Amino acid sequence: MRATAAALPLALALSACATAGSVEPAASADRPAAAATASTGLLAPVRTQQGLVQGAPGKVQGVTVFKGIPFAAPPVGELRWRLPQQPASWTGVRDATQYGDVCVQPPAPERFPPNSATDIPENFTGMSEDCLNLNIWTPAKVAGEKLPVMVWLYGGAYNEGGGNAPFSEGDNLAAKGVVMVTLNYRVGPFGFLSHPELTAEEPVGASGNQALGDAIAAFKWLKANVAQFGGDPDNITLFGESAGAAMNAGLVGAAGAAGTFERAIAQSGGWMGLGIGLMPKRDDMEKRTLEAAEKAFGKTSLAELRQLPPSEVAKLRGQGMIVDGHIIRDDLSKVFAEGRQNKVDVLVGSNADEGSFTRSFGPPTTLETWNNGAAQRWGDLAELGRAAYPASTDAEAAAIASMPFSDTLAWHMRLFADLQAKAGENAWFYFFTHEPPFDPERPDLGAGHTAEIPYVFDNLAAPRTYPAGSSVKLMAGNAREEALADQISQYWVNFARTGNPNGSGLATWPTIAELGPSEAMILDADGSGKGPWLSAEKIALYRQMWEQRVAKPLGIQLAK
Repeated sequence: MRATAAALPLALALSACATAGSVEPAASADRPAAAATASTGLLAPVRTQQGLVQGAPGKVQGVTVFKGIPFAAPPVGELRWRLPQQPASWTGVRDATQYGDVCVQPPAPERFPPNSATDIPENFTGMSEDCLNLNIWTPAKVAGEKLPVMVWLYGGAYNEGGGNAPFSEGDNLAAKGVVMVTLNYRVGPFGFLSHPELTAEEPVGASGNQALGDAIAAFKWLKANVAQFGGDPDNITLFGESAGAAMNAGLVGAAGAAGTFERAIAQSGGWMGLGIGLMPKRDDMEKRTLEAAEKAFGKTSLAELRQLPPSEVAKLRGQGMIVDGHIIRDDLSKVFAEGRQNKVDVLVGSNADEGSFTRSFGPPTTLETWNNGAAQRWGDLAELGRAAYPASTDAEAAAIASMPFSDTLAWHMRLFADLQAKAGENAWFYFFTHEPPFDPERPDLGAGHTAEIPYVFDNLAAPRTYPAGSSVKLMAGNAREEALADQISQYWVNFARTGNPNGSGLATWPTIAELGPSEAMILDADGSGKGPWLSAEKIALYRQMWEQRVAKPLGIQLAK
């Protein structure tokens, strides 16, 4: 896949995380046809703590959708970069039938797939800093039904995304018996930026994790209001992919998120991002902000930076999730190793070909370049690396070149599950190996990064998200693909309901204790169930990398 000029910044950001329109879902025997005009759900206005909201019938009979509900005050003017404040109340009935603005971010209309938040006209109403709003899909007929609540945090390398993306519309998940929620969180330098004056200004004495603060504010709003939409405020499950999964993992470990949710699903991302390393610290990030602002604008004061238009602020680089001292109070590798994380159930995993989208970056890998890069990849563990990834020809070197990206992430996800289980919580681990169909004119990325998302949402007819652009035409209505989507989405819904993905008619998902060190729950249309995962050589390599780069500097001791 050749990255376009618009695609490349996000592609590089995804790689560096080690630090089209609205389509009706296809009808099938186990999925009702889209509702043409009516719903039997919550069509009367619903009262929230801020005021009444009026939704509209969803795309599936019995589902009602409420869009663009503010969960926090607009972070504009003096509130730019502040942690979210309480939303204002309103009188009368608020129209909640259109998406609100998405947060400021770079569009990518020439990329494939494009930016799903900004480049799908049917779902895009605008982009601004006044973007802290959420969307709710509910199958409830009345308030107080106590349905499980699922809240999606989008990926996008901390740099793009929105709750309006067509792939994450929640009609089909809601039809399975959950209240489904998407939200906007600030991205790029609006959502991840530290500044010493901002740290001093915040009552909590911290800055840098504004996006996490946005998510926590949304969870608190749901705790207070979701019962009115038929949801159970004491049964909230986060789920997300890539940067959204990293944020989910961060929130599981974040003292500042305690008590705001009960379960978390992390798809292809953990607290270390997509690699293995220490988390950045606020003091270091504050210095970087001042240096970057001086270089870009010749000014560094918070007041001056708040006067800049959003297009100028966007020239700064978002710093990603950090140890800010308030929401995240310590490097999360240490928090998890010591069992100090939030006591919530988790379901986590990754895809077999996560790194496939990087194959077009730079010149083709040869045996010579593969061997010459061993020290850069693995340092003094190069011999372990060669043993884990042996190659004797150019073809073999090219075939394995993207595997370390995939396998590093896979190892990190297993660490997440193991440490949560060690803390006494329910933990479930998967490996998505299914290779979806790709259109003939597009590169076949296999079970690539984001490939599982259409199956999770049981939404094969929606436009895809970057980078794994599998085929809508070949998947929507395809009995084999639809069956897998029904299976995976039901696992996710079951987990949200009870903390256990297992259920009637599904292949048995073993607990983490029932999996050997080289095993995972395999998710594949050819047969889901316990199966082989990483080799012993790869596990040994990544264990030692983590001990060198993370455990030793942090003084962590883990049992072998």
